[in-house]
Amino acid sequence: MKKEILVFISENYADWESAFVCSELNKPETGFIIKTLAVNKNPIKSMGGFTVVPDYSIAEVPKHFHMLILVGGTSWQKSENEAVKHVVDLCITKGIPIAAICDACTFLADKGYLDDKEHTGNSVAYLEKFAPSYKGSKHFIEKQVVSKDGLITANGTSAVEFAKEILKYLQVMPENKLEDWYQMFKVGFYKE
Repeated sequence: MKKEILVFISENYADWESAFVCSELNKPETGFIIKTLAVNKNPIKSMGGFTVVPDYSIAEVPKHFHMLILVGGTSWQKSENEAVKHVVDLCITKGIPIAAICDACTFLADKGYLDDKEHTGNSVAYLEKFAPSYKGSKHFIEKQVVSKDGLITANGTSAVEFAKEILKYLQVMPENKLEDWYQMFKVGFYKE
């Protein structure tokens, strides 16, 4: 049986932020399968205009899943995703890894999840402005992505780096193949 990776999406989610990692994880040979999670099962439209019907609502979170990926988007600043806190708490209790990018990191910061953990996000100033309860600035690292102890955080300009760290954490491919994959999507076939 394939290991489920839950990807939390919400109205106007940033579809490109999870595109690289989801397309790799969902390949038949990986042993993983992507399932979408949302506050409810109503169709959700991404920033790119894709309409997705979520596989699970928050009320239907499966008992067993292998990772939670929180995708950024505009609804995080509107407090429309508060119910996902229950799933984040479940992950922490069960030791399930969490990966968050862009404003999903801002949500984690505001809820206190990053107060004592090494992390990144859009910037310290951004987190302090949009996450009023944030107290983790001394643990902020100015990097595209930070992976530490089952928590992967990334800023909104790092979809490829985010994917690389998740693929590395889940050991989807050997390190040398992963580095080749990263260089191909980061640099391309031809250097300008």
